[in-house]
Amino acid sequence: MTESFDADWLALREPADHAARRDALVTTLRAGLAGRAGAEPLEVTDLGSGTGSNLRYLAPRLPVPQHWRLVDHDAALLRRAVAPVGGVEVERWVGDLAADPGAALPPKASLVTGAALLDLVSEQWLARLLAACADQAAMVLFALSFDGRIRWSDSHPLDAELEDAVNRHQRSDKGFGPALGPTAAAACAARLEALGYQVESCTSDWRIDVDQTALGAALIHGWVGAASEMVPERAAELRAWGVARAEALARGEVELTVGHRDVLGWP
Repeated sequence: MTESFDADWLALREPADHAARRDALVTTLRAGLAGRAGAEPLEVTDLGSGTGSNLRYLAPRLPVPQHWRLVDHDAALLRRAVAPVGGVEVERWVGDLAADPGAALPPKASLVTGAALLDLVSEQWLARLLAACADQAAMVLFALSFDGRIRWSDSHPLDAELEDAVNRHQRSDKGFGPALGPTAAAACAARLEALGYQVESCTSDWRIDVDQTALGAALIHGWVGAASEMVPERAAELRAWGVARAEALARGEVELTVGHRDVLGWP
């Protein structure tokens, strides 16, 4: 069973996700897809779609017509996803891809995409998915893979320890085998190049300040829980770190950068 996320968390993170994404990759993607556009819709498969955040970001920026296959194991989340613009048809595909990452791909995929997905999957799972994409000569875009950086505008003695423990937790099994965690984007780029793809990659960092305190508080709470699983003997100190960081963020005394990377590949 793959890891689940609730709709409230997905809604909380969506503004930060969209603000972090780079126009340059979308420009390259749009140019590549324009050569495939025609009477038939572009076939886009979005893996781990949730409520459709990736659809809402990408669909208005790509040539129409488009047919999106939204893939998630949570039917309730998928029911919330609707086409954000005209010329976009949405299909909801409910299934768990842990066993077969290529199972949801249509016969002629133009683009296979996903956001905040690759850091959850294993190297073997990723290799199988990208091989299936290459078999169809599909473009790929995987956005917002966590790259391990949790950086504050001023330092706290426990920052490095917290970051290290969180990154070790990120490598645990999330339902797809031992997760790539912070190495996901680099692994994806390397695998695509080995398959003969051209690759562009860039950072897509979250910038969190006093205006995003709810998101910051949710992140801090999750990090403290994950780190405490890795070093339970330090749980009390980590909780105190979390309280101090959340309060400082709410007062506007610190800003937080959470590192992500996007990877685009085309054959």
